[in-house]
Amino acid sequence: MLDIQLLRNDLPGVSARLANRGAVPDFAEFERLEAKRKSVQILTQELQARRNQLSKQIGQMKGRGEDASALMAEVNAQAEKLKSLEQELSVIQRGLDEFMLGIPNLPHATVPAGKSADDNVEKHRVGEPRKFEFAVKDHVDIGAGLKMLDFDTAVKISSARFTLMKGGLARMHRALAQFMLDLHSGQHGYTEVYVPYLVNADSMRGTGQLPKFEADLFSVPRGDDGKLYLIPTAEVPVTNIVRDVIVAGADLPLKFVCHSPCFRSEAGSYGKDTRGMIRQHQFDKVELVQIVHPSKSYDALEELTANAETVLKQLELPYRVVTLCAGDMGFSAAKTYDIEVWLPGQSAYREISSCSNFEAFQARRLQARFRNEKGKPELAHTLNGSALAVGRTLVAVLENYQNADGSVSIPAVLLPYMGGLERLQP
Repeated sequence: MLDIQLLRNDLPGVSARLANRGAVPDFAEFERLEAKRKSVQILTQELQARRNQLSKQIGQMKGRGEDASALMAEVNAQAEKLKSLEQELSVIQRGLDEFMLGIPNLPHATVPAGKSADDNVEKHRVGEPRKFEFAVKDHVDIGAGLKMLDFDTAVKISSARFTLMKGGLARMHRALAQFMLDLHSGQHGYTEVYVPYLVNADSMRGTGQLPKFEADLFSVPRGDDGKLYLIPTAEVPVTNIVRDVIVAGADLPLKFVCHSPCFRSEAGSYGKDTRGMIRQHQFDKVELVQIVHPSKSYDALEELTANAETVLKQLELPYRVVTLCAGDMGFSAAKTYDIEVWLPGQSAYREISSCSNFEAFQARRLQARFRNEKGKPELAHTLNGSALAVGRTLVAVLENYQNADGSVSIPAVLLPYMGGLERLQP
């Protein structure tokens, strides 16, 4: 959530920056609520001043033995008016809060202008795509040939956009997650955490999924007429570790890594990536989260992105990093790097990770704070990134390590996790 003072002090400037990312909020509604808030607050202050003046007069009259009943009646009447104004102000404040929850983050000054993915800017590339001497297959055909990837049974068990893996392929999926966790916790300084996969509305609101993106979530009703939500990413429960917490400044940065399933309704994605494992209702991801001092958050973004890149480097998969333009960024992000891995089956780079700095946007919702050098509470900055999406990494391994006979070689870095298996055989 943005600092409301930004809107109060420079509404045209905020509006212009939001327009860069294609957001056009109803600022007329904000101005209406603000005008009403000011009016009610001014009237409240005038009544409070009058009440204080009358109370002083009543004390003086009683001290002189005079009848103060008329003034006391006026004070009582003003108390009722003040109570009514307080209730009105509370309603106005709720309206302002709801309005602010619908406003996306402001793009950082270094974010390129643009409206869509076509305007993203390539930062760098690593590795050269392999040249194959046979007809390349995509992961769907490779998995079918191995008899280890079964979409039809997954549809029978559940519905479309689910996957069933078997044998060595299921093991390699597990191996990828274990490798990523070991790398980030053992070499990059992240603390591994295990978190709930169902969270409450406060947690979803804290990281920005609610109220704007409820259609993208799966929810589970509860007997008390409430509901819990299946997490769309481990970012939600992990970042909420610091909700309503004041961390000692000396303890920053906090760095967490978490492997979890992720659940997304994929609302609005009808017809997109319907083939294979690229866009699923359920998938696994290893997530990195950092809680940092505001002055260090952009250094942390570079570090976090490099940590995610290391996974692809050790798997020897070609990839590129792009800086998202303002119009392609997520709702809560101030700046985002996407890591895109090369998929021979599509002859294209496809997103495998998004690494974002949210600045204080999430922290303001979460009230995630630290004690600064003066001992005063200050909002922290939050960051997160996939390192990596396990299913998409599996897709990349299948397509980049495929062989002419239909087998798939196991990347060297995964061999210690594969129980002696060196390739997946049909």
